[in-house]
Amino acid sequence: MKGQKNMTEVKRHVEIAGYGVYLPKNTVQFKDQTRYRVVENEETQLDLAEAAIQAALANANLSIKDIDCLVSASAVGVQPIPCTAALIHERVAKGLSIPAMDINTTCTSFISALSTMSYLIEAGEYNRVLIVSSEVGSLGLNPKQKESYELFGDGAAAFIFQASDKDKGVIASLQRTWSEGAHDTEIRGGLTSYQPKEYSEETKTNFMFDMKGKKILLLSARVIPEMFQEFQEKSGISKDAVDYIIPHQASRALPLVMDKLGVSKDKYLNIVSEYGNMVSVAVPFGLAYALDHGYVKEGDTIFLMGTAAGMTVNMLALKL
Repeated sequence: MKGQKNMTEVKRHVEIAGYGVYLPKNTVQFKDQTRYRVVENEETQLDLAEAAIQAALANANLSIKDIDCLVSASAVGVQPIPCTAALIHERVAKGLSIPAMDINTTCTSFISALSTMSYLIEAGEYNRVLIVSSEVGSLGLNPKQKESYELFGDGAAAFIFQASDKDKGVIASLQRTWSEGAHDTEIRGGLTSYQPKEYSEETKTNFMFDMKGKKILLLSARVIPEMFQEFQEKSGISKDAVDYIIPHQASRALPLVMDKLGVSKDKYLNIVSEYGNMVSVAVPFGLAYALDHGYVKEGDTIFLMGTAAGMTVNMLALKL
């Protein structure tokens, strides 16, 4: 597959019209690790999402009236009902009837949303779609779980994708789920499993984020290499031929995972130390970061990759 990059065919023709990100004003330091985290009652998830959307619209020189569909691709919503996209719609598109929907595969929600919506753009259902990921996961962390408490950060990132008549867009995408990892990363409380009425001092940890990092890493190490090989074959692009890889910033073990996949350090983005794991925001924020810093440019072919609770793994090849 090496050297076949220019022979691959774009299947779903979309291009980036604009993008924007937003980080909370507050930062927390854990030795050499920086985390951006909201201060409760000062910034909300909707505030972050709205700011990222406005930045994306300004970057694209568009208004919200130019958007055909609004998608919230976040792991944790603002409230159970209505969907988070409807609440974001209230902030940025109230009075308009633009459809709004949530697409959620937790940490890989942005990749799932881009894959799904690219089909609808290619089919002509929508011309221009805004996908926003926003997270304030720090509010649900358990201080007694040091591993996760020091890992996660908050933020938001928004991308506007539109139909393209150029050789740009999604070449291939692949999603797999291994549900033997379903309870290794979870928040059990808040909906029908542990209902809000069951909250008490004794049960409150069920309403906090719970992660078994070592189990997730072992499962990832077992299943991802074979899937990565399958994805290279499906896309027709090898890890040597792709221009750059933007993985989910899952943990400080990222270099170990990428090394196991045979990807050199200069070929992928690693900003865990600076930003931590921003859950669903990590991949779109990473893409924006790579664009802003010149790691990727128009015409490049990139991989977006990530693991998520479930355990779900997503991979997508995108020609910029």
